[in-house]
Amino acid sequence: MTERTAEHPGGATAPGVPADDTPTSGGPGRDDLAPAGWAEAGPAAGTATAGTPAATAANAAADAGGRPVADALPPLFARLERWTREQPDEYAVKASDGTLTYAALTTRTARYATALAAAGVGPETSVGLLLGRSRESVPALLAVWSLGATAVPLDPGHPVERLGHVLRDADAAVLVAPAAPDGLEPGAARLLTPADVRRTAPGPLAVAVPAADGCAYLIYTSGTTGRPKGVEVTYRGLDTFVEALVGLGLPPGGLGLNAVSPAFDGWLWCTLLYLTHGQGVALVDLSLDGLRAAAAEGREALPAGLRTVSLTPSLLAAHGAGLDTAEVVFVAGEACPAALAERYARGRRLLNVYGPTEVTIAATWADSKRGDDVSTIGRPLPGYRAYVLDEDLLPVPAGTEGELYLGGPAVARGYRKRPGLTASRFLPDPFQGGGTRMYRTGDVVVRRVGGELEYRGRRDDQVKIRGHRIELGEVERVAAELPEVVAAACCPLASGEALGLAVVAAPGADPAGLSARVVERCRKQLPAAAVPGTVRVLDRIPTLTTGKADREALALALAAPESGADPREESPAAAATPTERLVTGVWAEVLAIEVPDRRADFFELGGHSLAAARAVSELRRITGLRVGLDTLLDRPTASDFAAEIDRLLAAREAPAAVDTAEGA
Repeated sequence: MTERTAEHPGGATAPGVPADDTPTSGGPGRDDLAPAGWAEAGPAAGTATAGTPAATAANAAADAGGRPVADALPPLFARLERWTREQPDEYAVKASDGTLTYAALTTRTARYATALAAAGVGPETSVGLLLGRSRESVPALLAVWSLGATAVPLDPGHPVERLGHVLRDADAAVLVAPAAPDGLEPGAARLLTPADVRRTAPGPLAVAVPAADGCAYLIYTSGTTGRPKGVEVTYRGLDTFVEALVGLGLPPGGLGLNAVSPAFDGWLWCTLLYLTHGQGVALVDLSLDGLRAAAAEGREALPAGLRTVSLTPSLLAAHGAGLDTAEVVFVAGEACPAALAERYARGRRLLNVYGPTEVTIAATWADSKRGDDVSTIGRPLPGYRAYVLDEDLLPVPAGTEGELYLGGPAVARGYRKRPGLTASRFLPDPFQGGGTRMYRTGDVVVRRVGGELEYRGRRDDQVKIRGHRIELGEVERVAAELPEVVAAACCPLASGEALGLAVVAAPGADPAGLSARVVERCRKQLPAAAVPGTVRVLDRIPTLTTGKADREALALALAAPESGADPREESPAAAATPTERLVTGVWAEVLAIEVPDRRADFFELGGHSLAAARAVSELRRITGLRVGLDTLLDRPTASDFAAEIDRLLAAREAPAAVDTAEGA
């Protein structure tokens, strides 16, 4: 059996990670090792299915070996065909459940396409993808696109009620998943499992040429109505985006990091970025569950030898110490502090990427390689257009704040089943005409004289929490659906990495336990980033003179100690030792809330994986100890965590004491 390493196929494989030709439970069969074949490409409107080329003018172009000419394939599949031909044994996907080389990825994609076609999947057929960070997630996605169908990426970590709503709203005909989660109501979606796919006979990969305006994928983002809204992105947009990526010119080979939620278009960004350049997609889970799994297995959360990395600035700040080998770093998903940009631009290429889901993943980037100021969001991607306009949709002068509008072929079709919302955000492009449209982002920017765009903030109540776009109104409406709640107001906490929520109890309702009931409801309805870290029952919501919630005052109120507590009276469980006071102080700073006592549990206080990494990093800096993230996962109360720090301090000082005694 051939062994491979993540850094360079041909060496030893990483412990516990089977290579693509290793049969494992749920892994590929031996016939996945057959040379990856490519059938000729057919149009989506025709009858082509995987392994059954259609005889049309579009698929007539093939070379002497029977492979399709690259121009006959959509841009993504042209790149996949190239890397499968040029480096079949290089890693294409690496995950906790195994790996796939480029040859195996193409073969596995053909299997999925055959199974999906047999289930009736074709153009505009929605297919739910609930595979998490498994290696199966990449070939399943590619198979949907090879058929000209619509991918609906989902995250197994999301509440089942949310998953069910998305599947029903998307009219999903098929759900690809290892099993249906308990309690899921998927509507009419038929379950297709990876085990079903493995029983499909292998064959060549036939790629349909999709209709340009066909829906390539649906991404569900936060919505002000309390329900997520689906953004319909076209194949024209997907092709435009892939062609822009190709122009980046990353070197082939090695691994690129994908640590994004599978339901977020940042996951697509990472996957496409690496595959178009012949790199391997390293699927990593940096959520709390993922960090706990890594600790339990005794491995680092990040794989070694990463060549390319794409993270939110928050995640980069928390996990950057493990990324020394990265040659290229992308930051995306939230505003990047200038100091962080400067730090990671030293000695490597850094790109600061910006783009809403509504314009196919990304729209602008600043690239240190071309001399851009990477603290800005740079200039539009090739094929994209950016306008900075005033309220009358007129361009503002350079150096003046305006709202950013984005145009070009990558603008999405709109919001699924929401024509009114679509009409309000997708407007006719007065600068292009011809029926083209532009998207109103709601982001305030300044265009510099040189053309670079500076991000200045939002015009509305949308916020970014750990890279996830969240409408504060959605959180408020979910909380207000409880009959005991008459008013709710949400705001980002001072840390910027969690939300706070205040509710007013209905007359006659018992406020005791109401906060816990609100949190429980939010956890059942919302993704983790949108679940408030702090919920407080108040007599009233602080307001501005306009009558709207004063979110700045609210953030201060939520960070203050509970009313009724006398700060002069020390709780029996108050931090008693210097180390306990140190731990609770760091936790309070990281979580931007008051830590009530030494018995407090970091995660029950609203701590998440990013906050945990920050807290451990800060305590390492202060104490000089190699206290690990696994320690916080195992000992989440302030007293237990402080006790472990004291134990490590004593162990460090013991040799010094012995040396002193021997020298006396």
